[in-house]
Amino acid sequence: MPGNTTQILIAMVLYMAVVIFIGVFYAKRANKNSEAYFLGGRSLGPWLTAMSAEASDMSGWLLMGLPGVAYWCGLADAAWTAIGLAVGTYVNWLIVSKRLRRYSVRANNSITLPDFFSNRFREKKKLILGISAAFILVFFTVYAASCFVTCGKLFSTLFDLDYRWMMILGAVFVLLYTLLGGFLAESASDFMQAIVMIVALSVIVIIGTVSAGGIGAVLDNAQNIPGFLEFFGLASPELNEAGQQIVVDGVPQFGAAADYGLLSVFSMMAWGLGYFGMPQVLLRFMAIRKEGELKRSRRIAMVWVVISLAVAVFIGIVGRQLFPTEHLTASAAENIFITLATSSLPAILAGFVMAGILAATISSSDSYLLIAASAFSKNIFQGIFKKKATDKQVMWVSRITLLVLALIGIVIALDEDSVIFNIVSFAWAGFGATFGPLMLFSLFWKRINKAGAIAGMVSGAGMVFLWKLVLNPLGGVFAIYELLPAFLFSSLCIVVASLLTAPPSKEIEEDFEAVRTGNLDA
Repeated sequence: MPGNTTQILIAMVLYMAVVIFIGVFYAKRANKNSEAYFLGGRSLGPWLTAMSAEASDMSGWLLMGLPGVAYWCGLADAAWTAIGLAVGTYVNWLIVSKRLRRYSVRANNSITLPDFFSNRFREKKKLILGISAAFILVFFTVYAASCFVTCGKLFSTLFDLDYRWMMILGAVFVLLYTLLGGFLAESASDFMQAIVMIVALSVIVIIGTVSAGGIGAVLDNAQNIPGFLEFFGLASPELNEAGQQIVVDGVPQFGAAADYGLLSVFSMMAWGLGYFGMPQVLLRFMAIRKEGELKRSRRIAMVWVVISLAVAVFIGIVGRQLFPTEHLTASAAENIFITLATSSLPAILAGFVMAGILAATISSSDSYLLIAASAFSKNIFQGIFKKKATDKQVMWVSRITLLVLALIGIVIALDEDSVIFNIVSFAWAGFGATFGPLMLFSLFWKRINKAGAIAGMVSGAGMVFLWKLVLNPLGGVFAIYELLPAFLFSSLCIVVASLLTAPPSKEIEEDFEAVRTGNLDA
């Protein structure tokens, strides 16, 4: 193994050792009972809540997927996505966090999202519980697969080894870590990983900009590519029959800029709607120790999000200046962060920056696997099939579920040509449309009932699949991001189904009023 590669490996191993230590440190507390394992006993402080929420949310796509989009087709798609995410983050913290923290306590001290929805409507047959848990299993398995793809691309690019084996190695590490420490370990390591991620992004964008000759040189290069530096235009790489960008005399070829109208803008900004249904973020709202600390958490989260998203987009633009012909497919473009780091930093420092990608991946995949496992073990196994199951049995079922989900995620991630951004966008749309409208209506509309909740989940998830697989390939108006139409359709179905069926019971309405007024003892 070359010396530089060895140093990178040493730095990454040191980082992973710290992560494992955190898992061991929290293992005893995490395994105390299921509430401690899945929600940390509602003990998170404001810094831990904010940083772990954003780190688990952003995942490896922040360091690979988003820069890759900017590198491949320019500013518009990446920038409008980032703007939508920033707005969605703020609104979610502003209007959802406080009421959800309060409502989850009122709703029989709910510790998972399916628990909350089921208890919110005081259901006895647990239909909402089962449906919501099933959708969590489906979409988080896809999400975990995107993280495994990130691991595979990272290690195969760095060490020139087979993608599939490197992907499996990363998946095994994530699985072992998640089995060990549960929610507290996940949140504590996410705090550290959020710091690593933002430092890694900032270091690379500064060094890359200097190496490229300054901001002026980077922008001049970008302006010479049709549509690359426009908010209402899109660069169009010219491809050969093999699907690779054509290069002539060392210059990558681009066609005329593609149109980018308001429909495209709304489509990409619709990413922000996803936050209202993201379990990994919503659980942090439920887990914070005091409702009053959420305001401080919101400020911390917004600073981190705005800086990280802006820097990630600019890294792609800097990379196009420094390495114009290095990555000739959309999938390969997602390696631009790795290329910048390994070419501009001493090997040992590059290793720690690479740990930023690993940090992002771990912080997300452990969240996804843990929440999915809790959906099955706590909500389906104990909530439906074996209501008298002990905490020990729930924990064992959870660990078995983690293993099964990891294996399915590995199978999905076997294709090394997978584009991380595309995988994440589908899972994001799934959660946003399935749970986003339901969450908002559950917290803020007194008239919503069980029928509306079920209609909203099923219609939202169904529309995501229909739009993505059937309508989107038709192009034109159907080419928009599936989250936007699915979110609107789910909202419509919630309202119609609720109004056409009996209103909620008096007890449910009393719960709503108690949460609205803050009088939880009423």
